[in-house]
Amino acid sequence: YLPLQYAGLVFGCWMWVSQPMGWAEHLASAATLGIVGGVGINAAHEMGHKRTKIERRLAKVALAQSFYGHFYVEHNFGHHIRVATPEDPATARFGESYWKFLPRSVVGSLTSAWKYEKARLARRGVSMWNPKRNNILSAWLMSVFLYAALIAAFGWQIAPWLVVQAVMAIMFLEGANYLEHY
Repeated sequence: YLPLQYAGLVFGCWMWVSQPMGWAEHLASAATLGIVGGVGINAAHEMGHKRTKIERRLAKVALAQSFYGHFYVEHNFGHHIRVATPEDPATARFGESYWKFLPRSVVGSLTSAWKYEKARLARRGVSMWNPKRNNILSAWLMSVFLYAALIAAFGWQIAPWLVVQAVMAIMFLEGANYLEHY
């Protein structure tokens, strides 16, 4: 899936700068790439459960498009322990709308991921700001390098569309969380 995910992202960036498109076509393209990125988050979910280092690294690669690298930590070390409890940010509350759930889940997952990663690194005597050892920082750095490379290749005009597709990917994932864990 990953080669197709990234081929699609590069193709989308090329389309944004080389084809005559209005804002609606740009938005539709970003939404399509966001759906692909959201499926990439789900692929990362599966690879994050694997034992081999290469599959775990590939999980972070899959998350780079959506800039949602903290999912790697939160899902594996927080969500699985607390699923269907009030402590799990990815579990919708009874009667809660998607629009109330979405910000609570995004912010709660980020906060929870930092808590788990900070504790893991403290147990090992490693600084939380070590980008080689901090799973969140290393995943976010992949996103920064990916976005920088795409902007260098295609120009700054793609930057807003990269943000839109990332937001769409996150909304796609959180929509699945909302439905699966309600």
